[in-house]
Amino acid sequence: MKRLVAEVLGTFVLVFCGCGSAVFAAAFPAVGIGLHGVSLAFGLTVVGCAYGLGHVSGCHLNPAVTVGLATAGRFEWRDVGPYIAAQVVGATIAAGLLLALLKGHPGGYDATVGGLAANGFGAHSPGGYGLTAAVIAEIALTFVFLSVILGATRREAPAGFAGLAIGLTLTLVHLVGIPITNLSVNPARSTGPALYVGGWALEQLWVFWVAPIIAAVLAGGLAQWLHSPASPHSPASPPARESA
Repeated sequence: MKRLVAEVLGTFVLVFCGCGSAVFAAAFPAVGIGLHGVSLAFGLTVVGCAYGLGHVSGCHLNPAVTVGLATAGRFEWRDVGPYIAAQVVGATIAAGLLLALLKGHPGGYDATVGGLAANGFGAHSPGGYGLTAAVIAEIALTFVFLSVILGATRREAPAGFAGLAIGLTLTLVHLVGIPITNLSVNPARSTGPALYVGGWALEQLWVFWVAPIIAAVLAGGLAQWLHSPASPHSPASPPARESA
């Protein structure tokens, strides 16, 4: 139960602060943090949660991360469903709170018009990119993100730096992907806002589940092979001193 509560809390923080930076700080010229600020907000949120909650639940905060770790053999498949449910709950609560705050603006706020930082393609892509570009971008960028996570959290990786590597990589992929789809790489992050926006956001939501999960399976499968111990008879095996 503690692990699931940590996933609810962490995903709440991710969506509330990441999407919040987009709908509040980036939306008003007087603040104007723009693409770079929103990207950094998502990355900093993951850094904070990784060090604050990682020891409790592993700080997945993302169904794609959960599936990728399970595919790599580093997470129990029986726990995948409860983790994903907890992540969606956290994202939904966060999006609902953001909407409540936005409605406090003197001009009000209509989620179907404002978008609530929902992910989309075509007419709902910040740069007008279509379905094909959206699918390719989400698969490629999720694959990059998951590959770093799976590499930075393996036993042989330098201790204490995984949170920084993961947060900086999330910042990086947002810099590339926000103009294309507002960037998801996280089905829970996409689901929270889409539930309140409805209409087009729910119709396009399938892309932001299918593409990241495909990438997660690919990254997890590659990591299982890439990070497996080398054969002791292989010429490429590290010296015994390093592999001990």
